[in-house]
Amino acid sequence: MTNKTEPKVVYFGDSMRSDIFPAHHYSNWETVFILEELREDKVTMPVENEPEPLEKKGKYEVHHPKAPYSLSKQWDSFFTDKISGLESAEETLTHTWSCKCISAYSTIAIPSIEAIADLPLDYKFTRFSSNSSETAGYYPTPPKVLLSNGYFKDGLPAIEIWRSDATMRTHTRGAPSVFFIHVICFALASSINENPSAVIPFVNANYDSYPMLYFSKEEVEDLQSKAATTHQHITARLTEAVQTMLSSPLEYLPPWDPKEFSSRWNEIYGNNLGALAMFCVLYPDNIEAINMAKDYMERMAAQPSWLVKDAPWDEVPLAHSLVAFATAYDFLYNYFSKTEQERFLEVIANASGYMYETSYRRGWGFQYLHNHQPTNCMALLTGSLVLMNQGYLQEAYLWTKQVLSIMEKSIVLLREVTDGSLYEGVAYGSYTTRSLFQYMFLVQRHFDINHFNHPWLKQHFAFMYRTVLPGFQRTVAIADSNYNWFYGPESQLVFLDKFVMRNGSGNWLADQIRRNRVAEGPGTPSKGQRWCTLHTEFLWYDASLHSVPPPDYGIPKLHYFEDWGVVTYGSALPAEINRPFLSFKSGKLGGRAIYDIVHKNKYKEWIKGWRNFNAGHEHPDQNSFTFAPNGVPFITEALYGPKYTFFNNVVMFSPAVSKSCFSPWEGQVTEDCSSKWLKYKHDLAADCQGRVVAAMERSGVVFIRGEGVDAYNPKLKLKNFQRNLLLLHPQLLLLVDLIHLEDDSPLEAATSFFHNVDVPFEETVIDDVHGAFIRHHDGMYKMYWMDDTGYSEKATVVSKMYPRGYPYNGTNYVNVTTHLRNPVTRAIYLFIGPSIDVQSFSVHGDSQQLDVFIATSEHAYAVYLWTGEDGDHSVFAQIIADRQEILFDRTSTIRNSAVPEVKNYVEIVEQNLQHFKPVFQQLEKQILSRVRNTDSFRKIAERLLRFSDKRQTEEAIDRLFAISQQQQQVRAKKYKKVAKGYKFVDAIPDIFAQIEVNERKVRQKAQTLAQEELPVDEDEEMKDLLDFADITYVKHNNDALIKGQSGLEQMVTTARSSVPSISAFYTRLFLILNISIFFVMLAMQITCFQKAKSLHGQRCLYAILLADSCVLLWLYSSCSQSQC
Repeated sequence: MTNKTEPKVVYFGDSMRSDIFPAHHYSNWETVFILEELREDKVTMPVENEPEPLEKKGKYEVHHPKAPYSLSKQWDSFFTDKISGLESAEETLTHTWSCKCISAYSTIAIPSIEAIADLPLDYKFTRFSSNSSETAGYYPTPPKVLLSNGYFKDGLPAIEIWRSDATMRTHTRGAPSVFFIHVICFALASSINENPSAVIPFVNANYDSYPMLYFSKEEVEDLQSKAATTHQHITARLTEAVQTMLSSPLEYLPPWDPKEFSSRWNEIYGNNLGALAMFCVLYPDNIEAINMAKDYMERMAAQPSWLVKDAPWDEVPLAHSLVAFATAYDFLYNYFSKTEQERFLEVIANASGYMYETSYRRGWGFQYLHNHQPTNCMALLTGSLVLMNQGYLQEAYLWTKQVLSIMEKSIVLLREVTDGSLYEGVAYGSYTTRSLFQYMFLVQRHFDINHFNHPWLKQHFAFMYRTVLPGFQRTVAIADSNYNWFYGPESQLVFLDKFVMRNGSGNWLADQIRRNRVAEGPGTPSKGQRWCTLHTEFLWYDASLHSVPPPDYGIPKLHYFEDWGVVTYGSALPAEINRPFLSFKSGKLGGRAIYDIVHKNKYKEWIKGWRNFNAGHEHPDQNSFTFAPNGVPFITEALYGPKYTFFNNVVMFSPAVSKSCFSPWEGQVTEDCSSKWLKYKHDLAADCQGRVVAAMERSGVVFIRGEGVDAYNPKLKLKNFQRNLLLLHPQLLLLVDLIHLEDDSPLEAATSFFHNVDVPFEETVIDDVHGAFIRHHDGMYKMYWMDDTGYSEKATVVSKMYPRGYPYNGTNYVNVTTHLRNPVTRAIYLFIGPSIDVQSFSVHGDSQQLDVFIATSEHAYAVYLWTGEDGDHSVFAQIIADRQEILFDRTSTIRNSAVPEVKNYVEIVEQNLQHFKPVFQQLEKQILSRVRNTDSFRKIAERLLRFSDKRQTEEAIDRLFAISQQQQQVRAKKYKKVAKGYKFVDAIPDIFAQIEVNERKVRQKAQTLAQEELPVDEDEEMKDLLDFADITYVKHNNDALIKGQSGLEQMVTTARSSVPSISAFYTRLFLILNISIFFVMLAMQITCFQKAKSLHGQRCLYAILLADSCVLLWLYSSCSQSQC
């Protein structure tokens, strides 16, 4: 509406719950609380002291005393409360909860709109947050009960402050109230004293050597000051990391031997370098750390390749090394010798060039929203920015444009993800955001591309907050995962708080995770990942945002991620008795956004089906769940393992009707027997999906229903596979599976799996009801099961090891088999915490309804579940808990609505791409201006103009050099004007436009070369690579920079040959011949055919001349484009 990226909004409201809190917490708007309780505090002045006539006074300036609004004979003051002391102690006053909310969530509080209608346009209000005073934001004066003897805490009399405000008023009574609301909104918005650290300033090519990536040389002193004060908690972890490295250097330094370096996944070397470099910036006197950093970089620079020997097609390890090496180069540039600076820059150039070349051939160049893409793109961007600052503008220009072309498309597609989630799960989501947030920071700082109002970004905190198990040590482990996060998440959380939310909740959650980190055992951060984001956490932490928990903290909440297809309940709570966590997954493959983009053929300019996405890290897990009563993981996911159905808490069926990995059992259609990754591109797998039907909470009881039939082969003739979860008590979960068969279904049995990755299960049986349990220090966590006839089958208890090559050893599970009856079979499972003593458990049912009766030592539950899908019954379930009736009605069924395609999505990307070229043009002018009168001018100019046509380049250099000399001579003669008709900056040719002219042609050559290469693996088939032809590509000569040191260099140098184009040569040749023919025929027309008597002959010649003219124009156009 305002066409501004960050519009200022002021919200007026008179309800804390409905107006003020939502506007402040969810939208971060300025809020004006209209508080009628302030109407009692009408400070009056005697008439004789009035400076203006009484008739001009506003409503609250004359003396009309009324009964106070904020005082009650029964409840006392609205703002304060009295607490009685022990025995003879005096009573003490404390602020009420309502009073605290006013100062926490309001910008100012006023008695009414009329109270501020008379204020001048430039009036500046005092905000609640502007100083330490708790009464600062009340206007026109604070409530009397908040004043001590009529004084504020700073000692100024309240009446004097009010009188000072009153004398500033101008009286414009009679103007419409709407006008003054607008005025006050403008005044408040313009007077907001924003924290400068919350804004990333656009550098606009004004670099002063290094550092320049995240901060400038002038900011280093401020960072060092913060390290000793507000950022001490982060500095302590940085110090611990560096001391650990210094104490065991051989364990953390990269090896000199290239074979050893490339023998295993080596991202650890890049991941730890950033923290070491940041420490050196903060503590420049620590010579030992600086020497280690230089040794670290020397060892990395000595490697012929940063790739892993057994995975040469995967650039991710190289990206980890490159982004850290380039960042350390930027941070520590002034500590290097001239030789080290040049050698390290060459290494960065070689690695960046290789990344650029492979971006046209590897999946990360066209598979959007996958963790490899931001990881590799961020590495290439970092390398290009470092080279850009050294004057290698043409290489940096190409690399930067490639990164922006890829990442800006991803960010547009991310608008489709409305719930702030990432389909690869929490662990790989932290992998993605580690680089994505760095990208957003850098493009704002260097190119003025602002993404901080992105709708996905505003919802992403929920993805991190609603997936944390009680105790803040584990997370939902859906898809390939470890116990919590791969990277961060403290860095990502402080980023969100500083640049997006600005309410303290991000800092609070980061602090909770930091305090509760696992020191030993499962969940401990990996040695290669634990320090990787410390430098960005330090840079992004805003100490002015005091840690404030979300308003619903401490209360278990149900949350539904509509895109991800995941429901969670009880997240981010203390790990205490009766603090449960429950999760359920049943969604579309790749998430709703990706699935719908593929199946509805959206974004046709960019997307060609599943080839542009990668769901390989997902699992065959539709209708799966986890349960952690008391915060203790009882039923868990199986983490990062093979993509088999039975490694998830789901169901398999027998007999199999197609080729199966574990015949006679058949799992979900995305199961792949021969690959480490999920099957998702073709056949039935491409259409796999589940659906959350309902997710509700009533009186502490949770009901979730999911439908997973579309995750299985249609030949199984399953009509429904419905899973119902009912959390009756924090330690009592009821699970009911409904299996509805078609009349001609061949199925005979179903088998269910329940996992725990930490503790093996043990068998138990009570009164012919079979069960299993795990032992924990606070007691036993048990489960029992039976079908709807009351029969309980003995289960198989298994501890299964994963094949070699996976990061975890394996899992433990219970396998329960149920024999199927046509048409409907139900299996019932009961999960019990150690504080619950179940005394009876029975079931009864018919084709439409199932009744479950459970009695414990303290409570009795009757559950009536209607499992039919025809909707004849108005409720899903009815629960009688100790005579309390709880209904879950069908009116609350989840209805998923389609997300529309982003309008003008191509133009949005093009507009953002327009931001970076002016920066390079500005740098070009600055560089040539700095050296125009020096001996190095010609060398610099040749490097900058390398991509121009050869003859034009020489002419341009000579012209630039002549202008430079003229300026020098004129300056020596003290003339005020330079050579007539010249401006130095205007003489610079637009080298970037010349590069872009050749991009399409050279890109096609790159694709032709890609056709000759073999596919790197089964997930990157060549047809996928060749169909993606949307990003521009240029090869160029880089001889001035790359001299032949590393193994990467040969590929870069070969790919950057500047041999003249053969097609350009032929175009020039045909143009010359055609011009000759044209003039010969024109001469014939004038000399011979003009005298001919045959009019037909003349017309034929004119037609030939016209056709030849058209050919001539076409050849000229082709020649001008190729600069032949």
